[in-house]
Amino acid sequence: MAPQKYYSIGEVSEICHISKKALRFYDRIGVMPPDKINVDNHYRFYTKKSLLSVPIIKYYKQMGFRLDEMTGFLDGNTYEVCGKNFRRKIDELSGMQKKIETMYMSVKSWYNLILEAEKVIENGTCGVAAKHIEETDYCFMDQSFDYNFIEAIVNIDWTNYIESISNAATGPVIIRFPSFRDRMLEKCDRVKIMQKTILKCSESQTMKYGGFMAATCYHIGPHESLPAAYEKILDWANSHGYACAGESYERYVTNYWTTRESEQFVTEVIAKIEKIK
Repeated sequence: MAPQKYYSIGEVSEICHISKKALRFYDRIGVMPPDKINVDNHYRFYTKKSLLSVPIIKYYKQMGFRLDEMTGFLDGNTYEVCGKNFRRKIDELSGMQKKIETMYMSVKSWYNLILEAEKVIENGTCGVAAKHIEETDYCFMDQSFDYNFIEAIVNIDWTNYIESISNAATGPVIIRFPSFRDRMLEKCDRVKIMQKTILKCSESQTMKYGGFMAATCYHIGPHESLPAAYEKILDWANSHGYACAGESYERYVTNYWTTRESEQFVTEVIAKIEKIK
């Protein structure tokens, strides 16, 4: 019978593509102790069987297991113990996946708004255009409105409400004004705050937005000067045989969330229109 072959820590590092520092750490926490330690110089030595633990450790790390969770696996626990740990890890990773998806959607939608605003500013796209607004469900909240835009857009009550329904908002804040003309004259004192959410809301928590023809106009600059965009839309509607029928919406593309330079704010004003017969 051939004598047992032992490998030094340097040889294990080279063979298994793992640092000596990691091997010393594995020894310290009991995940992969050496098979023999030289009493004179304390050098560590490993058998070929121990080397086979390295691919297993790497694979468990790939699956998201912490080193302290691996001891049982490497000790050869039963299917029942392994299955229990795997089910727990699946639940843990599922929760992490949801958090990552929420972060990804939030960052991506915000980035898209920045790109949209940059194109509007670069091209000076502030003319009026007619388009059909696709019908979409939005989470909403009724709120009083005193034309304090920063408090309406960076909205504490709205944030608290979204948290209270265990959801997360994404995309631009939209404010619905019940009357185009009253908003233009700054007479609206009740509005609906609207925003999309990551998770689906109940029917009572959502309202329909869209499903109509609208005149839209981008506005670059402070929110206090938004009535100028309303005047543009009204002039366009009058000259094209349309009436601004009822509500209007302000879609805040970039605002206090993105920059404090109000001259760089980009807002899309959306007015529901009907053809005059």
